[in-house]
Amino acid sequence: MTIDPLLQPSLAAPHAPTSTPGRLWALVPCAGVGSRAVAQPPAPPAGSTLSAFGAMAAATGEPAPLPLPKQYHLVAGHPMVMHTLAAFAGVARLAGTLVAVAPGDHFLDAHAHPSFFVAPCGGPTRAATVQGGIKTLLERGAQRDDWVLVHDAARCLITSEQVDRLIDACVGDSVGGLLAHQLADTLKTSIDGPGGVRVASTVDRSNKWLAQTPQMFRIGLLQDALAKVGTNVTDEASAMEAMGLHPRLVPGGAQNFKVTYPDDFALAEAVLAQRGHGTTLARFGGERGHGASETGRRTIY
Repeated sequence: MTIDPLLQPSLAAPHAPTSTPGRLWALVPCAGVGSRAVAQPPAPPAGSTLSAFGAMAAATGEPAPLPLPKQYHLVAGHPMVMHTLAAFAGVARLAGTLVAVAPGDHFLDAHAHPSFFVAPCGGPTRAATVQGGIKTLLERGAQRDDWVLVHDAARCLITSEQVDRLIDACVGDSVGGLLAHQLADTLKTSIDGPGGVRVASTVDRSNKWLAQTPQMFRIGLLQDALAKVGTNVTDEASAMEAMGLHPRLVPGGAQNFKVTYPDDFALAEAVLAQRGHGTTLARFGGERGHGASETGRRTIY
């Protein structure tokens, strides 16, 4: 069995004892595009240089350039996913962090760092990418009894403290669990009606939670669950629920949202500005940017 060189120092290092055996791994699916978050650029004006080059590319049969996936767009001076990876780099108990990218995706080659490794094991859906990531971890030395923490690349406001809190809550649990945020807003169901969508009913919110990530489960059990339910589930907890299991809900926070729509970029940047995003700079370097606040003072972030 060949173990990836990036993981060997972690495998050799002693780990804090837990109530159940198994090392801890992180898996960040990073193969999606995020089309809802990234606005499509407008078509260039007729007769413009861009239009002319586009016509030339079409005439020669060359494919049009693909839009940059949302996880690689800059947020506070760094690609979004680097803020995510900075938080995981601060969790000392992790044996390794795998970033599962689509085949042919070399974006992170320019951002290589010992705190994570990249594998082209991404698939057409999130669940397929997680399946590919699990297979890669097992091939590189992980065991079925180890834990894997699956985290959305686009939840770039996760903190090391939140990840550690999830581990503390779940490492002794027979099933595992996930970060989640208890619903605070009034929840409605809808129907199509005159003039547009209308309210059908109000739903009791007392036991409603917004599922977040990381989601932490045993590698072998999660692999079996995904093989059983298929690749259309939208999160790992759903696969475990289909096995008749009840994952533990661990309070996360409102800031651990997934960048999904264009406006979310500005919100994520504002939170990182307020924090100073020192974690990302400390892990991966770079320079602090400057922005103007409403009072005219410069904000360093």
